[in-house]
Amino acid sequence: MLILVSYDVSTETSEGRRRLLRVAKTCLNFGQRVQKSVFECRVDPAKLETLRHQLLEEIDETEDNLRIYRIGEPLGKNVMEFGTFKSIDFDDDPLIV
Repeated sequence: MLILVSYDVSTETSEGRRRLLRVAKTCLNFGQRVQKSVFECRVDPAKLETLRHQLLEEIDETEDNLRIYRIGEPLGKNVMEFGTFKSIDFDDDPLIV
């Protein structure tokens, strides 16, 4: 399944800035960055649970915001891309981290 991970991490403190880096690195282990705080990830249910667990370990739920969306198939009807960034087609190319 394709999911979209979006987050806002408070960076007012040095700990918040460290959390932001850890959240981004966690997301990079599962997918590709499509905007500064938005990642597309192709995961199975077990990997989704692992990603969710790892992200919840990193964020501070009193200061940060995390959203995970499932993107329904077929993608051609649900995803429109504009501008310079072109995402990887997960069906054609393996994602190697």
